[in-house]
Amino acid sequence: MKTLASSMLILNGKLANDPILRDTIHQFRERGFDLHVRVTWEFGDAERFVNEAHHLKIENVIAGGGDGTLNEVVNGIYKLEEKSRPILGILPLGTANDFATAAGIPDALNNALMLAINGRPRQIDVVQVNRGRCFINMASGGFGTKVTNDTPETMKATFGGVSYLIHGILRLDKLAPDHCEIRSGDFLWEGDALIMGIGNGRQAGGGQLLCPGALINDGMLNLRIFTGESLVPTLLSTLARSEDEEHMIEASGSWFEIRAEHTMTFNLDGEPISGNQFSLVVKPGAVFCRLPPDCPLLK
Repeated sequence: MKTLASSMLILNGKLANDPILRDTIHQFRERGFDLHVRVTWEFGDAERFVNEAHHLKIENVIAGGGDGTLNEVVNGIYKLEEKSRPILGILPLGTANDFATAAGIPDALNNALMLAINGRPRQIDVVQVNRGRCFINMASGGFGTKVTNDTPETMKATFGGVSYLIHGILRLDKLAPDHCEIRSGDFLWEGDALIMGIGNGRQAGGGQLLCPGALINDGMLNLRIFTGESLVPTLLSTLARSEDEEHMIEASGSWFEIRAEHTMTFNLDGEPISGNQFSLVVKPGAVFCRLPPDCPLLK
């Protein structure tokens, strides 16, 4: 009989008392699954729990939460020696779940947890920023990032992913593009970026499809910029997922460098980082992740 792999679920603390989740975990344990649970309280907890799982030789580490929780778990895994990194699983329980949605992770809790424990592991890329933190989904900048960072928790709890769109419409009077220079290989662009996505994955901000052609195992990043030449029309066409080529710049590459004279903020899978210089480099096949067999993000 095949021995079931041990797993550690690193759970966002906001979800610790969810009765359906508790019951699901209890059912899996009754079926013989070796499932440890750790609950985060503050930033840094997830990485500490990843290290604990490593020392206990646990095979699967499951990120239970939204894109921010997933980002913390991925960073913890990436910092370990490559040969001893646990396999990443995803239990999407957050507001937006942008990466999980684009990857085709099931919505049903039972199915998602089974996939995270027992699905086929696939090597996926991560992206390192300024030789520090990593992301697996998206670095998003511009007005969309400001909206995501400022959306109240109460609004997210009430409206879910659509809360970002609602808050964005309410913030139209605050529109201001970021003037920056972006380069990669033969690509060089300078101008006003209203919304920017540099994607290993495809969507951010609660379902905005910023990089629709991105793949997570091709060693490449996809860049899409919506320029600030006509602010309100550009924003509205973006929210409607229009292919507005007049105000859109696209490129791809294994790395990108961004410079600005002012401070810019990017969201790395929902985690903000600020500065005026950014270097983004793909680390091919750095992490194994349990994904659906028909995952649209795989080549």
